[in-house]
Amino acid sequence: MTSPITVQKFLKGVDYPADRDDLLLVAEGNDAPEDVIEALEALDESTFDGPDEVVEALDD
Repeated sequence: MTSPITVQKFLKGVDYPADRDDLLLVAEGNDAPEDVIEALEALDESTFDGPDEVVEALDD
């Protein structure tokens, strides 16, 4: 399991609110490793208002 802190490192530059696809685009642009991409792909298609909501969703 990838830690939420690791995921956040690869989400630098996200403009919130953002949906899952937005997060994936930024993570891929930041050269995120495959485990981070997979963690983001597993999120539902909600809109996230900030990094705290992304961390909460990753912990679910």
